This record gives sequence, C-alpha cells and structure tokens, in this order.
Amino acid sequence: MHVTITVDSIHNANAQFWEQMLAMQLEPIGETQLRCIGAEHVVGSCSLSGVWTGRVEIRLSRGLALKATSAMLMQPVEQVQANDTLDAIKEIANMIAGTIKSALPRPCVMTVPSAEVESGDFCILPRTDDSVTVFFHHASGELMVRVWEQASEQKPEPKSEISELAQLCA
Repeated sequence: MHVTITVDSIHNANAQFWEQMLAMQLEPIGETQLRCIGAEHVVGSCSLSGVWTGRVEIRLSRGLALKATSAMLMQPVEQVQANDTLDAIKEIANMIAGTIKSALPRPCVMTVPSAEVESGDFCILPRTDDSVTVFFHHASGELMVRVWEQASEQKPEPKSEISELAQLCA
C-alpha cells in the first residue's frame, strides 16, 4: 500500500464507533493465516477516491448485525427488520470509513455507503500487498474490517461531491 493503513488505525476507527456510539466492546482477533466469516453475513462498504483510491469494507455475522441494529434503534432484537439492518450496516460502514478517511491524504472523496446480505462464506488473509484486514469478536458474532487500495491503473477519475450528488438525484 502506498499510504500505510495500519492494524492500529483500523482498531482505533473501529473502537471509536463501537465503544463511543453503541457502548459495545469488540475484541480484536489475532492475525491468522486465513480467516472466514460465515454465510448469511452482512457486508457494508464505502469507496474512497482522490490522492488515495480504495475501499473500506465491513462484514458482520448475522448475530452481530442484529445486535448492532438493535442498539442503534434502541429496540429489542426481535423487532429489528431486514431493511433496518441494512440501514444500520451502511451507517457503521460510513462511520468507520469516515474515520479512516480522515487519516488519508487530501483530496479524498467518499461515496455513499452500500450494504447487502451475502449468502456465502467469505475468507481472506489478514494482509496482502494492497490490503489490511482485521477481525473482531463480540458475544453476538464477528466483525471484519478490510481496507484496500486500488492499483493506480484502476483508479477512476476523481469526482467532485457535486457530481456525486447529481448522480444520486438523477
């Protein structure tokens, strides 16, 4: 990675959201050769472009996604609807990506977050040439945070925030 995103910076971005916003403690899981998050997990992400171009992705096991949504909406887990969970995961992705974005060189534009349920398992190495991935554990399930940089030949032209807003309104 050209800009160093460290495991510590991911830990800090994660703690800032979970501890301060939801009063939930998630413990980092030590690096292993390969780690998986099970089927039926929820994935949320934001893309970043500018001097640094890449993506911040979070993946939550179903149990943790429901617990986080319940805490955010201040309602029992049993009352959480599927759309509520997707909205909550978008907000979690937005908050964690925004904290990571603040450590990147300027200019840096972040997309609107997206979220979806992924039916299959997802397995990944903790570190590659262009990415850093950290897993966290909570009694309700696991969280994966991955930050990866796109290769320079794949970098799209930076868009202004105005053009992104125009696309959203179209």
